[in-house]
Amino acid sequence: MKKITTATLALCMATLMGCSSSDDEDELVLPEIVNQFETDVVWQESVGSGVEHYFSRLSPAVYKDTIYVASREGQIEALSLTNGDTLWETDVRENLSFWPWSDNGTAKLSGGILQAYGKIYVGSEHGFIIALDRETGEEVWRKNVPGEALSKPAAGDGLIFVNLGSGKLLALHPDTGEERWNFEQEVPPLTLRGQSSPTVANGGVLVGLETGKLSVLISESGYSAWSAEIAVAKGASEFERLVDVDTQPIISGPYAYAIAYNGNLAAVDIRSGNVVWKREYSSYREIAMDAQTIYLVDSEGVIYALDKNSGIERWSQPALRGWYLTGPAVAGSHLALGDQEGNLHWLNKDTGELVSREEFDSSGFFVEPVVADDKLILYTRDGEVSVVNTPN
Repeated sequence: MKKITTATLALCMATLMGCSSSDDEDELVLPEIVNQFETDVVWQESVGSGVEHYFSRLSPAVYKDTIYVASREGQIEALSLTNGDTLWETDVRENLSFWPWSDNGTAKLSGGILQAYGKIYVGSEHGFIIALDRETGEEVWRKNVPGEALSKPAAGDGLIFVNLGSGKLLALHPDTGEERWNFEQEVPPLTLRGQSSPTVANGGVLVGLETGKLSVLISESGYSAWSAEIAVAKGASEFERLVDVDTQPIISGPYAYAIAYNGNLAAVDIRSGNVVWKREYSSYREIAMDAQTIYLVDSEGVIYALDKNSGIERWSQPALRGWYLTGPAVAGSHLALGDQEGNLHWLNKDTGELVSREEFDSSGFFVEPVVADDKLILYTRDGEVSVVNTPN
């Protein structure tokens, strides 16, 4: 099985589109806007070297007044949401001596962070899941798993669920890491580098598959309940046939929502697995939702808002096309997104209008902003953590 990174994907897309290599080709330029408000930064801190240029989905986690952040190399910290003070820090590289394949002493953390059951869980490309005590940062257990842990684990029904690059989904006991069951999916010859984080609800585990399907497993046993087709592989080349569902399914009422690359955004009835509606959008970024609307960034960087009940498009915003945006976060009456140059963009969520922009670290954003009550948590590639107030 071969995996293609998002950077390689962008290059392939440019090649397929026949982009010019002439010296006078225009560079991407951000649209000019007049800020309707200035971004209010509460505090900023740095955590190790971040993830640098590597593929690591290390999104911050929040519990009460504490933020948990991790660097790819193995540093994990608990920071005060109020002022950024370090409450504890742990380096999980201390136990690397028995890893013969270790790369310059880095833990290669790549999937996380999940907080649940009084612990912090994070996964590694080395094939480990690590659990830390949420209050002290002390390591509770470390589990060797059969594949890279590239996405955030999920918690529910008394278990931890981990989706691996090898195509296996594991159910682990949260206190010991003991495996309770595993499910193995079919994996195509070529896939995007990344996996869907599972979603747990109503006794089931929903997970997007690299075959373009959304699958539900019984959380207690791992037995398959149903599988819904989000996208169908088409085209002559392996690249054209990529249909990964790499994003985390979202549940709202009786429906689950999922999106595929080279495929569709779909609403699926949780009870039956029947597709209620399907709309042609392609994405590998996380989607967001409020009471009535779904927000997404497609594979070219165009932002959309769609009616949750019908899938009808409400607005689109193409001005940031090509800027490698993160997924959107709903922050009050606005959407917040970061780009690869470290700009934070604010949009009016009702109209899609660009209303403000703030430049942060030039290393760029790689995961979507995290909402914590009236604040937004940002994390750049070089490890800069920022907390900003949500605008009125």
